[in-house]
Amino acid sequence: MDIWLHGITTAVPENRYAQNESAERIAAWTVDPHGQRLAKIAHKVSGIETRHSVLETLGEGFFRRDDAGKMVEPSTGERNQIYRANAVPLALDAAGRLFDATAFDRAAVTHVVTASCTGFFNPGLDYHLVESLGLSESAQRYHLGFMGCYAAISALDAARQFCAADANAVVLVVSLELCSLHLKPNGGRDAILANALFADGAAACLVSAREPEGPRYRLGPRTTQLVSEGEAEMAWDIGDLGFDMVLTSYVPKLIGAKIEALVAAALEKQNRALDDVDLWAVHPGGKAILDEVQKALRLTDEQLVSSREVLRSFGNMSSATILFVLNDLLARGSSELKTCAMAFGPGLTVELFQMDVVRS
Repeated sequence: MDIWLHGITTAVPENRYAQNESAERIAAWTVDPHGQRLAKIAHKVSGIETRHSVLETLGEGFFRRDDAGKMVEPSTGERNQIYRANAVPLALDAAGRLFDATAFDRAAVTHVVTASCTGFFNPGLDYHLVESLGLSESAQRYHLGFMGCYAAISALDAARQFCAADANAVVLVVSLELCSLHLKPNGGRDAILANALFADGAAACLVSAREPEGPRYRLGPRTTQLVSEGEAEMAWDIGDLGFDMVLTSYVPKLIGAKIEALVAAALEKQNRALDDVDLWAVHPGGKAILDEVQKALRLTDEQLVSSREVLRSFGNMSSATILFVLNDLLARGSSELKTCAMAFGPGLTVELFQMDVVRS
């Protein structure tokens, strides 16, 4: 039985910032002159032109100075309150338009799977999606929290498994991240890199065994690979002043050194080889990561055009980003195309998902 990923809808906050504007604002809140220079360099070489944030002025009113002129950062609790106030409307924006774009009735949804690592509250996104969208109150709800950039692939595979077990299942998947709430102008080199990369966004899709019309993805097997050498190179932790991100400059090099063997082994399990893949939906964790993946897998510029376009226009929105890439890919091409989705996260974790484009 084939399982299908139906229409994908995306949403971003109204506040849109040019990358050079972001560089100036972040540098202005950075105390150390060396950190200011690093911030501007990190923004300049990021491959990003614009990003979106729920913060209206990207720092003003979020950061402040006390009477002595010392910068005061918002606490984790204060950041989380902003997450709570903005997460539900943005998730509803993406998910609500999804039903207008597909032939599915809201009452048909049997499962809701949400993914987010940038904030917490309960009743959470899953609850509010059911209540506000008028979904069945008996819909089963699952939340994948604090997994990082690869969480949407885990969510999609969970949806696939639900549908494989029940041919009548219809699963709403929503991934939402408000990464800008964890800006840290004075958090060290890792924070400087994160400040230049991460942004806010949400995406939604439906998964079911019903064969749809028009362009869609047929979901295949998923493979998880761990690169244990990278455990300390990419990580999240909860600090008193927001979430602390570890994202060292070694990550792209580590991915570049390991990715060919990992992908080849994963594709072999899926009865495929590297040359069999037409399209690549690679999570744009950053320009350096895309460069290393392209070099290691010997991909053409065209094969990474969607990943680079999403990075350029939106930055890294953590788990939501891969759905933006898949949405962009779906609008390209003219025939059935073998596709491999790939995302990275703490661990270091590499997730691969066979997701073939079908057109009729």
